[in-house]
Amino acid sequence: MIRFLYMNDTITLNKRQQKILRFCIFSQKPVSSSDILEGISSDSSLVTIKRDVSELSEYGYIIKEGAGAGTKYTISVLGRINTTIDIQKFSEIDTDKRFTDNYFNFNLFNEYPVSVFNSSEKKELDGIHSEYIQNTQNTSETLHKKELERFVIELSWKSSRIEGNTYTLLDTERLIRDGIKSEKNTDDEAIMILNHKKAFDYILENKETFREKISLAKIAEVHKILVKDLNLSSEARAGRVGITGSNYLPLDNSYQIVEAIADLCKKIDTLELAYDKALLALVGLSYIQTFEDGNKRIARFITNAILLAYGYAPLSYRSVDEEHYREAMLVFYETQSIVAVKDIFMGQYLFSTKNYSL
Repeated sequence: MIRFLYMNDTITLNKRQQKILRFCIFSQKPVSSSDILEGISSDSSLVTIKRDVSELSEYGYIIKEGAGAGTKYTISVLGRINTTIDIQKFSEIDTDKRFTDNYFNFNLFNEYPVSVFNSSEKKELDGIHSEYIQNTQNTSETLHKKELERFVIELSWKSSRIEGNTYTLLDTERLIRDGIKSEKNTDDEAIMILNHKKAFDYILENKETFREKISLAKIAEVHKILVKDLNLSSEARAGRVGITGSNYLPLDNSYQIVEAIADLCKKIDTLELAYDKALLALVGLSYIQTFEDGNKRIARFITNAILLAYGYAPLSYRSVDEEHYREAMLVFYETQSIVAVKDIFMGQYLFSTKNYSL
């Protein structure tokens, strides 16, 4: 069984109910209880399916349309977010055979829940954070500087590697620490890594400003640092951008993109927990694809800016598998399921608190 938080209550979903949610996502159209029974290949009776559907509707995970024999159901934003999807199996399906939504979900941020972390997950994160504060409160200035340098090197290496940069960790260390470029790599790869360091220095120095309202202007300022000298614009896109390996087509109108960013920032500001703010920034900025390039990078940095602003450990992503990260994001793009990305977020927060004394 999988437990999720809905408003202030913890809901338990059984495996059959999760199958129903997945069926509703991939159906892409309103479905009846009979459609669901046939679609999930369950040995359960129609009566059982109707009971499950009734509960999911009551929870707000699916939306009821019509009445009587004509009753149909569609999945809600809340249902999408909390649907478990095997990301490896999902990514193995041929792109053109994944029957998912291709277009931007305009309801996503308006209907995003107050929290995506259940009570158990919150307790775990709070416990990890408390230990981190206790273990780092007496860190000497010398050790702090040393740990900060190590963190920046590892963040710059792994975040760049997620984007296809081929610098090794040792070459990244030499580049950042000693200014020595690798002869095996391109100048653009070196620039990308050095920009990561400069961007982190910026958000660390200005972390208090990220406790206030997040805005496109603040996001663009960090993006400018991340893409400096890489011939990329920090203005909102005015044209189409495709995502390799995905059917998802982000917005291609700059006015709509700016509006989407405003909706995202407004939602981030209304969330109470720093974890929720940071995670929504991670998936939301990646999903909108505000700029012509560097969108996942800016998402990771705004996530860290928020965590730093509220006194939490930033994420280096050092231990994350790059392919797993990309697959989890792909699932979010096409289904809006946040489960896999949330697991990555929690795992990386645990990693940061155990491995750095910042």
